[in-house]
Amino acid sequence: MNTLERYYQKDSKKKRKVLAVDVKESNGVSTISNFTYDPMNARELCSHMILYHEYPFTFVEDVLFNKLISAITPHWETISWVTAKSDCFATYELEKKKLKTLLRGVLKVNITTDMWTSGEEVSYMVVTCHFIDSDWHLHRHVLNLCNVSPPHTGVLIADALQKCFQDWEIENKIYSITVDNARENDVAMRILKNDFNLKKSLSIGGNLFHVRCCAHITNLLVQDSLGEIGDIIDCIREGIQYLVASEGRLKQFIDIAKQLQLTSKKLVLDVPTRWNSTYLMLVAALEFKEVFSMYKDMDTSFHWALRVDDWVKVENVCQLLQVFNNVTNIILRSDYPTANLFLFEVWRMKQVLAEKCRDQNENIKSLAQKMNAKFEKYWGECSLLMAIAAVLDPSGKMRIIRFCFPLIYQEPEATTNIEFVLTVLHELYNEYVKEHNSSVMEQNVQGNACESSSNSNSISMVGGNAQSGKARFRSFLRTVQPIKSELQLYLEEGLYICDRGSYEKFNALDWWKANTSKFRILSKLARDILSIPITTVSSESTFSAGGKVLDPYRASLSAETVQMLICGADWVRALYELENKSIDPTEEDPTEEDPTEFQIVIP
Repeated sequence: MNTLERYYQKDSKKKRKVLAVDVKESNGVSTISNFTYDPMNARELCSHMILYHEYPFTFVEDVLFNKLISAITPHWETISWVTAKSDCFATYELEKKKLKTLLRGVLKVNITTDMWTSGEEVSYMVVTCHFIDSDWHLHRHVLNLCNVSPPHTGVLIADALQKCFQDWEIENKIYSITVDNARENDVAMRILKNDFNLKKSLSIGGNLFHVRCCAHITNLLVQDSLGEIGDIIDCIREGIQYLVASEGRLKQFIDIAKQLQLTSKKLVLDVPTRWNSTYLMLVAALEFKEVFSMYKDMDTSFHWALRVDDWVKVENVCQLLQVFNNVTNIILRSDYPTANLFLFEVWRMKQVLAEKCRDQNENIKSLAQKMNAKFEKYWGECSLLMAIAAVLDPSGKMRIIRFCFPLIYQEPEATTNIEFVLTVLHELYNEYVKEHNSSVMEQNVQGNACESSSNSNSISMVGGNAQSGKARFRSFLRTVQPIKSELQLYLEEGLYICDRGSYEKFNALDWWKANTSKFRILSKLARDILSIPITTVSSESTFSAGGKVLDPYRASLSAETVQMLICGADWVRALYELENKSIDPTEEDPTEEDPTEFQIVIP
């Protein structure tokens, strides 16, 4: 029994009935009725507010806050910060119990995890679960934010994850784990995969178990590109900072832009920890390259004008990064980007890199070859998850595989990979068919037992133990196999064609929800595959909140209190369906305070 429940039992008699005035704005009619003021509910809601807004516990002792609440209801009783902390822990325990109950009804869950070190050099590991419920709603819930002492070896990470799974009673439900490309994560995934394979709890031998974060791989490729022109980027950034530091300089720059009729352009100062904002700064700076040159002639103190060949390098890098920026936009555009969205962009990455590897410019050619080598390192092997997820998108099916793979891989590798994807997909589907048949058999046995019991009196009257006609027909149906499987029918059907201009709004989950009765088995497979997160962004966003919770004023909070605050905030958001305060997945340090992002708008 949690604190709030004990308080409720103790103080249930303190509930006060008061008169409430309800005013109808449309016709001005007022009604008076009774309602009961519940102090326990008020305190529970107060704990929700503290958790969601990341308020300090001492917020409840604020004089003006208490005056406000007392003005709303005179029955409000001021509580101490100690009581507020206790109430937050009670809410944490209550919501954890609810989430555990929800997970008991889920057959398979997917995990994302990441490590973070606070400003006080305390290391935490966040564990987030993902699944799609029977109504085809995506769920994302933080399970743990636990303190992990260094060294962060693969064995230690695997052990911490195992303890988390056992605590939440999901150790036999893990379908996949998404991590970044750190070496210790590879070791941890290998240990866990071997463990789960011994229990035979992984599909197709665990080939979909270890998922590499797509956003992290994209970031690694991009950093190679930006690193080649690091001095140029610093020059552009410092030049913009010089301009915006003085109103007079900025006015001169604007006047030149007006002369060149660049009235609709914007000059952007980037956030250095976010590569996509650096890309946008470079794209914007290209529009003003002539303005920079002319401004240099007017201001002898301006030392940041680039040479022509430097601008050419910037332009070439921006051409390379455009497709990577598109991938980032997919992640940012959706609160939960499903795995079927990424193959379309990955083949575009490969295509652009292949073109630039043959470029006449030696600098671009060298850069593209370096990026392509890293691409081959991480995506050179067939990415089963992205491929199967794309096939389970009714707007792509196998046609997207046959379109993309020849562009990503050379022959005969492309044909081999296409056949491999199809073979694995059939193996995976057959596993779901076996599970389905086993479940149906069990249900039929129970149904026949109930039917036999209900007919036992009439059967005994005629002196026999004969099976009923309906039961015989059901037994016959179980022996009849369909001519074509659901997977064959799905692949042979035409593609779902979106209306012109509506493709961006198309949601594969909505299509599967509408076609669940038609593809009863295949829809279960689609539900599990499409719920696999292909990035760790959801886990990283937890660290953004962690940086605020563990600010310099609250650095002494215990690990248990930090976990309560972070997990509790996530669960309260889910309770009220509030928007998640996510972060930019391109940000290298999610806890770093955002610098001011400057835009110079040319009037």
